[in-house]
Amino acid sequence: MKSMTCKELGGACDFVFQAESFEEIAEQSKKHGMAMFQQGDTAHLEAMNKMRALMNSPGAMEEWFAEKRREFDALPDNG
Repeated sequence: MKSMTCKELGGACDFVFQAESFEEIAEQSKKHGMAMFQQGDTAHLEAMNKMRALMNSPGAMEEWFAEKRREFDALPDNG
């Protein structure tokens, strides 16, 4: 099990996600982002706008995901 925070995944807070795989942690982050969007959380909305900008830049989103996956893979297993 590994842990990453919302901020480490491009978000706006210190909420901690825990998962066995990067795909699981990315899914948790996505659900958290949607909840924050529905609540109208300003800081998370700003973070989402930055992610949207990445999506509009060819290859940028793929590189971002690859970097986050490398960060996840490098984390120690915390049980």
